[in-house]
Amino acid sequence: MKYLFGILFAAIVFSSCSNDGEQKKAALPKPNAKEQVAVFAGGCFWGLQEGFSELKGVSKATSGYAGGTKDNPTYEEVSADRTGHAESVQIIYNPNVISFSQLLEAFFVMHDPTQLNRQGPDLGTSYRSVAFYSDETEKKQIEEAILKYNRAKLHSEAVVTEIKPLEKFYPAEEYHQNYYRLHPDEGYITNVCGPKVQKLRLALPNLLQDEYK
Repeated sequence: MKYLFGILFAAIVFSSCSNDGEQKKAALPKPNAKEQVAVFAGGCFWGLQEGFSELKGVSKATSGYAGGTKDNPTYEEVSADRTGHAESVQIIYNPNVISFSQLLEAFFVMHDPTQLNRQGPDLGTSYRSVAFYSDETEKKQIEEAILKYNRAKLHSEAVVTEIKPLEKFYPAEEYHQNYYRLHPDEGYITNVCGPKVQKLRLALPNLLQDEYK
């Protein structure tokens, strides 16, 4: 659907998004002893990666795939909904600077958690909303956040975000990493990813690194 949306806005989506043969996967960064890892899925990972990268306490955000059944899936396989994975972002962060609950808040601000198997123009299970947890404490925080949003009726529909244990995160191909910053003038970036990042900046300036406030 990225390609169709790009056509509607008379923009050409980066050519490497098509299958031009085997693409090299990015290296998966590892947290240091003081850091923790969180993974979220909420539509195209280009915008989410940028948004999480702008938060204080986040040392690295990586685009990738999680929640599926196939080992080391490719972008083409995930986009065709053949693996069960969702486009996801792994966040490495310092819990002494930003908490998991604050990351959750940013996650829910950036995307629409009421859309089932889609985000805006992007359709398919690979674009579904998922909050992954590593332990029961994180699971409880996700459940409480969803309950809060539903009770507050911040959306006209109920939140459909999946809550899943984090089993494996696979980094996406290198050309997907930092795509937002490398291709700021593309139609898809300006019209789909850009508004997500702007929502974050406007809604949660207290969580941003100084240069993004």
